[in-house]
Amino acid sequence: MVTFRYLLLGLAFILLYSANAQQSRARDLGIPFDGEPGPLNSITDVKGVEVGHSTIIWGEGENVVGKGPVRTGVTAIFPRGKKFSPVYANWDSLNGNGEMTGTTWITESGFLETPIMITNTNSVGVVRDAVLKWYVDTGWYGEDNWWYTYPVVAETYDGFLNDIYGFHVKEEHVLEAIGNASTGIVPEGNVGGGTGMMALGFKGGIGSASRQFFLQDSLYTLGVLVQANFGSKSNLHIAGVPVGMQLQDTLNYELKAPANLQRKEGDGSVIVVVATDAPLLPHQLKRLAQRVPLGLALVGGKGYNGSGDIFIAFSTANQNAFNRNDLAQVEVIPNEFIDVLFESTIQAVEESVINAMVAAETMTGINGNKAYAIPHESITKLMKEYKRYENPETRAYAPNYSGELIGSYQLQPEGQFKIRLLNKKLVAIFPWRSGFSNLMEVSRDVFEVEGEPFQLTFQRNENNKVERVIIGSNGQEFTAKKVK
Repeated sequence: MVTFRYLLLGLAFILLYSANAQQSRARDLGIPFDGEPGPLNSITDVKGVEVGHSTIIWGEGENVVGKGPVRTGVTAIFPRGKKFSPVYANWDSLNGNGEMTGTTWITESGFLETPIMITNTNSVGVVRDAVLKWYVDTGWYGEDNWWYTYPVVAETYDGFLNDIYGFHVKEEHVLEAIGNASTGIVPEGNVGGGTGMMALGFKGGIGSASRQFFLQDSLYTLGVLVQANFGSKSNLHIAGVPVGMQLQDTLNYELKAPANLQRKEGDGSVIVVVATDAPLLPHQLKRLAQRVPLGLALVGGKGYNGSGDIFIAFSTANQNAFNRNDLAQVEVIPNEFIDVLFESTIQAVEESVINAMVAAETMTGINGNKAYAIPHESITKLMKEYKRYENPETRAYAPNYSGELIGSYQLQPEGQFKIRLLNKKLVAIFPWRSGFSNLMEVSRDVFEVEGEPFQLTFQRNENNKVERVIIGSNGQEFTAKKVK
């Protein structure tokens, strides 16, 4: 009986731990977003990308410089894992009141040769030095004895919750973030470099999201990671809903610092990392980085004078592009195909910021300063009031006979469109629109098309094989023959 009782207690502990470890995300609250996410809806959906954190939290009460309280950390992003494998990259800035080291050489060379590290404003130097030492200790450059290297380290300011002038980020924390870097689910909210950050009137931090899309029948992924520490509550919008104005008098920051240290409305910064496996050249990656502010604007970012809004984008394609001794041949998508990447960047930036806020928990820092978590129940309620709520339990999934529908269909005179399976969803790729449309089953072989005013009805032959699809809209019908 005693053994059984301990077994039950152990099981209860495991279940409780698992529940706490499962972070909430924006879509769990019924928030709708445009675009199709990858399997993890994270930057690590881009194959090879690894993310790791070191989170430093200890102490409470009055700020004693050098003794805490401490609410800070480090985040590491590796484009192709922990190996020297430069990727095409570029960067941009909306408002430059911040820092990202190493960008001059990225502009000049077109390559990102190092991991991307993110921390607090006063720890850029120690993180840079620790990364350099790690290069030496691990033989980052292999047999090459390079005489220069420029680690990329970005920052945002966490001094309202953290003893920032205590310089608590050490080499050991940088090594921990690097060691923790892995593929898979990216912890969000109060973790890594985002530990002490505040955003849009609530607790901020680390957030991530991804989008998948087809280009000429090939599937590509774009992922984003943000360190969100910007904006004012009055500007906060979620899925078009003016959440900040609705919650203007709810859970406001409690800042007890001296008046000359008070946070001004809209002050702060945001670092955004964009990764894709689509083959882009540096000038095209610059264009991706330039679209980041459009995603920030959707949630309420304004690029105020006191904000450091700095963005970097890289492509993991063309693995043999970096070559110091020979000519390199690379693939590249034409500019005429790039709009879907622009859209994916904007969509993933928007969702990443909200994911950071939804995952973040209320935090009390130095001098009792407090940043509250955004109230989940209130967000769901507002989504329903504004008729924007999307029930996370009723998202479209493909029926078990989807494989019979997949293929290319010839529609004259518009050309071919395709039916594909993506993340357990059936999607249509039409020549007249970028991206793809989800198909939602009405009945067997009959589907509504998301974003289009028509239905698809698949027809079968005497052998029960799909041979055509009827496109019906407003009493009119068009036939498309399955060609492969």
